[in-house]
Amino acid sequence: MGVVYCNYNSSEICTGILHIGVGNFHRAHQQFYTHMLLNDKDQQTWGICGVCLLPSDENVFNSLREQNLKYSLTVCGRSGVNEVYRIDSLRELIWAGDNPGAIVKKIADADIRIITLTITEGGYNLDKETGEFILDNENIQHDLDNPASPSTVFGFIAEGLRQRKKQNGGPITILSCDNLLQNGNMAKKAFTSFIQAQDKELAEWIMKNVAFPNSMVDRITPTTMYADVERLNRLNGTNDKVPVYCEDFAQWVIEDCFIAGRPAWERVGVEFTNDVTSFENMKLSLLNASHTLLSYPAFLMGYRKVDLAMEDADLVQFIRDFMDIDITPFVPAPENTDLEKYKQTLIERFANHSVSDQVSRLCSDGVSKFPVYIIPNLDKMIKGAKDLTRPAFLIASYRHYLKYKTDSHGSTFEVTEPWLTISDELLIGSENPLDFLELSAFKGIYLKTSEQFVELYIRFVQNIKDSGISSVLKSIIKY
Repeated sequence: MGVVYCNYNSSEICTGILHIGVGNFHRAHQQFYTHMLLNDKDQQTWGICGVCLLPSDENVFNSLREQNLKYSLTVCGRSGVNEVYRIDSLRELIWAGDNPGAIVKKIADADIRIITLTITEGGYNLDKETGEFILDNENIQHDLDNPASPSTVFGFIAEGLRQRKKQNGGPITILSCDNLLQNGNMAKKAFTSFIQAQDKELAEWIMKNVAFPNSMVDRITPTTMYADVERLNRLNGTNDKVPVYCEDFAQWVIEDCFIAGRPAWERVGVEFTNDVTSFENMKLSLLNASHTLLSYPAFLMGYRKVDLAMEDADLVQFIRDFMDIDITPFVPAPENTDLEKYKQTLIERFANHSVSDQVSRLCSDGVSKFPVYIIPNLDKMIKGAKDLTRPAFLIASYRHYLKYKTDSHGSTFEVTEPWLTISDELLIGSENPLDFLELSAFKGIYLKTSEQFVELYIRFVQNIKDSGISSVLKSIIKY
């Protein structure tokens, strides 16, 4: 299989975007769109400067530097035909562990007109119950007291903007590319709260000089395991230490309110709109919620790859019932969107053997995912007196997954839940299933007040323990 190289001279590309969080999704999504756009001569001031903040970023930082910041992206077709791109839009890369001062200097640089972010759901440091920024965090307190030596994303951006203000670097847009409802509003809340607590004069400057558009992002991008590196290099004839692979579907919808100019991403398929709400509601309520719905039952059944789980007719029907019966009534389709076609495409995307996403990735960080993907529509279902069978089964499955850490084949596993609190751990350990409904993942909705939900949930908890996950699943699907 041949590799598609860029049609531009990368040495002539200037950086106009600084991106924080150079993970796989960013390299399969924003970098891909930007790479395609840089073929246009009038867009070649929009190269990307990547920023890595975490100690765990050292490997990707070193590997990309060794490869002159180039990497391969394999786009896996549902038909089995793949396309391989040599991505060259990443023009600079800075790691906080190597040169933190360079990050501040780059943010202050007038040539940088957009800061983009993929810092994950939990990275915005907002309380899940109140939505307020959490100030009493050790790292946050350090950055508030030591603005010249930041350690968090908030500290770095605050110091960079402070220097930008001093140098008359001009206004700038902060664009969240994280998978969150109203991600721009969340970014604005987080950064302005931090800066207001640190520097009120800078906070006033930000109100007039920084824009925070909302955006909706979509592209399934699995974690690249060691075996994937070998497989992709063998398949593509490459020698890439940090290759990325993703599905052939991609979507990016952005509110068009940039304060200092923007790339013409619409030329390569990005959609600009005045309000992203209907797009993100459709995506988070159908794709992300269905991923969460699938994850825990499938993992407990012994499936470790999403495409293999989608060969199970019961799981497929379970997802279809959830999308058609539970979610569709609450999801108005955006203009020019065929909702039935969108749902069918989701089923095909999940079943894409070329992507073969990890079920464990979908299971990880449920505490951050439930409040965004599941709880908003579950609240509507409870208030509308809808059938709560599938969400009750999901939450019973989540409890079993967290509490017993053993699948139906007797295989044990570790869970990845970085935001569990001590209180959460006690609730998971309790032998009273009702205590689990107080988990921080479900803040904002008091599940115990719904008699229907409690009755279904208690029954599913016991049945999963007594009869196994597969048997309970078969009892609730609607063929």
